[in-house]
Amino acid sequence: MTVAGTARAHAARILRIARWETFRTASVVDRRTAIVGLVALLLAGGVAGATATTGGVAIDRGIYRVGVAADSPYHAPVADSTALAAHPPDRTAFERGRLDVLVRDGEIHARDTRKGQAALGAFRDAVQRHNARLMSQEENRSAAFPVTVTLLYTTQNRAIVDGGTDGGGGGSGGSSGGASGAGGDASGTTPAGDGSMAVPDVGGTGLFATRTTGSPADISPPFPFASLVLAFAFFVPMNFVIQPYGSTILNERINRRGELLLVTPASPSDIVAGKTLPYFGLLVAVTALIAAAIGGGVVSVGAVVPLAALFLAATFVGAMFARSFKELTFVTVTVSVFLTTYAFVPAIFSNVTPIALISPLTLVVRDLQGTGVTAAQYAFSTGPIYLSAAVLFLLGVGVYREEDMFTQRPVPLKFLDALDSRISGPWSMALLSALSIPFVFVAELLAIALFFVLPVSVSVPPLLFVVAAVEEVAKSLPVYAGFEKERFPRLPRTALVLGGLSGLGFFLGEKLTAVVQLVGLPELALGRAAFAPAGVGPTAAVALLLAPLALHAGTTSISALGASRGRNWYAGALVVATGVHAAYNFAVVTALG
Repeated sequence: MTVAGTARAHAARILRIARWETFRTASVVDRRTAIVGLVALLLAGGVAGATATTGGVAIDRGIYRVGVAADSPYHAPVADSTALAAHPPDRTAFERGRLDVLVRDGEIHARDTRKGQAALGAFRDAVQRHNARLMSQEENRSAAFPVTVTLLYTTQNRAIVDGGTDGGGGGSGGSSGGASGAGGDASGTTPAGDGSMAVPDVGGTGLFATRTTGSPADISPPFPFASLVLAFAFFVPMNFVIQPYGSTILNERINRRGELLLVTPASPSDIVAGKTLPYFGLLVAVTALIAAAIGGGVVSVGAVVPLAALFLAATFVGAMFARSFKELTFVTVTVSVFLTTYAFVPAIFSNVTPIALISPLTLVVRDLQGTGVTAAQYAFSTGPIYLSAAVLFLLGVGVYREEDMFTQRPVPLKFLDALDSRISGPWSMALLSALSIPFVFVAELLAIALFFVLPVSVSVPPLLFVVAAVEEVAKSLPVYAGFEKERFPRLPRTALVLGGLSGLGFFLGEKLTAVVQLVGLPELALGRAAFAPAGVGPTAAVALLLAPLALHAGTTSISALGASRGRNWYAGALVVATGVHAAYNFAVVTALG
């Protein structure tokens, strides 16, 4: 059979299994589950619709009650404020605590409570904003705003990041000057002139219209709360779709229904692809509908699709490892919490720092704001997600066989089985170590995002230790699996060879992280500490290129020697290797900055 014929045969088998899986799932979903799923989708759509129509979600809507007459000049400011709710100016209601602020007979009264004082502050701010809007409508704006303020967000100066006192290039620049005859105009945020990772301009119309004012008091840092709420709508369907997907995989293992598929001409990869295709197609369709509903485009869909694939891949591996539905529930909840955290924590800084590009949701936010996304930024945000999903499916397919599917073994042993299924010789260590790079990259990026809020002097040491621990575990686990499954003789020479090959594979895969240079992450102190110390000459650059190779080969050999002698020896050797790696990282960062 030709290559084209073989490909058509595989495609036909995948589509046949996908149709069978679709009809089977549709027949077992009861009415109650369907109703719950529909409610979830309506909830996601309702949140998106409410945000789009109201210009955002106000978590403090109407929490303060103000008694003000409809003909009072203070009624308009109260009505325009989301935190204030207008009520009739009833003095009795005020005395009984049903009103927080009372505006009556030209006097303003606030209750002598903490809430009353907070309500008075919100009332004062609302009046000031209302007056600023009225003045901005004057024909001669220069009379109302004799001072204008222009904000320019630029990439933070490296000296400032490192704690220096250099005065150049801060996080924002302000300029003031007399207004011209046409009147002053305060601009919103604008992109940095150097074209680097500056705060994107949120100009536009409708939901993301730039609000300008001549009052410096109204200037506040941009925060994409509305965009993040809209982006959250993408996650609701994923958490529902992975439940039946994981259940169908585990059902085939517990009830041994998978034996019928294993004896067919379909390969394990065909079976897994066919069973996954309906759920992936459903998530893509729902993602496209949500993107269209909230005003997103192809970028939003392209940013969320890899997350959907990773949700399914992690659930598939969890269902292959779990021994019961209770364990599967724990796995799916863990997957949901971890991936949601990974997506949302960095995206909070969407308008502030390059660290936000770790999350694909930042691409969604930028798409909704209309600021555009480059190919390098898309690759940086989604590349590790795509690769992680592919590697997880690869490991799961490795244990999609009778000797692993229908045996009850602890999850750690199943994981070792998955690694063992991909070991065919010593050079497999290099391949498996390189394949761990996406997970290492994701873990290190998440660590950077979590330590980002701390001062550099406090965050760098623990970050270097976390980086060392993550990398040493990733490099040594394939070697440990090879020894535990008796793939190799437990000899020191063999351990050194396997450790060297694993370190070599990791070193070559690690060079792929050079993409961080394209998006400005090394401009951050934490980014340089984790990935790319800068400011070195050619000789030092060559030394830094070869030194990591020696480091990875040496530390992995330490772990391999321990793995060759058993689990406890492996744990102790892993601690030693992590300490050596962390000391090397700290020395390099201290010496080179």
